[in-house]
Amino acid sequence: MQTPLTIDDHTIVTLTYEVRDGGPTGPLLERMDANYPFVFMFGIGKMLPAWERRIYGLKSGMGFTFQLAPQDAYGVPEKAQVIKMPLDLFKNEREQIEPGLLVEGQFVTLTDTEGKAVNAKILKWDDAEVTLDGNHALAGKSLFFSGAVLNVRKATVDELIQKRYIDLGGVRRE
Repeated sequence: MQTPLTIDDHTIVTLTYEVRDGGPTGPLLERMDANYPFVFMFGIGKMLPAWERRIYGLKSGMGFTFQLAPQDAYGVPEKAQVIKMPLDLFKNEREQIEPGLLVEGQFVTLTDTEGKAVNAKILKWDDAEVTLDGNHALAGKSLFFSGAVLNVRKATVDELIQKRYIDLGGVRRE
């Protein structure tokens, strides 16, 4: 019988989890169950470092529960991330604002000075400007994770080259 692999750098991990706001009985934020498990390559810098530290070394069949403080998850909201932009930037080529674009609480995708996409939440707007919050949607939240490791396997050569999980059908799923 083969010894089960442990979660380590460059292993492919399949797991289920729930994440809740504030603690084990807090509002459910996300769930990945056995029908739709989360599959990813561990240790390549795409996951929260504190989250990876908590599941490092686990094996198939092992469960986990832990809480991440905001500073270990998506950070503490920063006032500098609340920005004001001219309303004109939200107008289309006909100098109109598309219906449904400016809705309080809705997220819009902006492009930063380096060309990177950034999601920002619309806080308010008036005839001159739009106020947006560029903090991560989960900034300031204490996140409680519970779940189980379903499988740990070695990455294939292609996965190691591409530094990502590749579905058996060749479809990317991260």
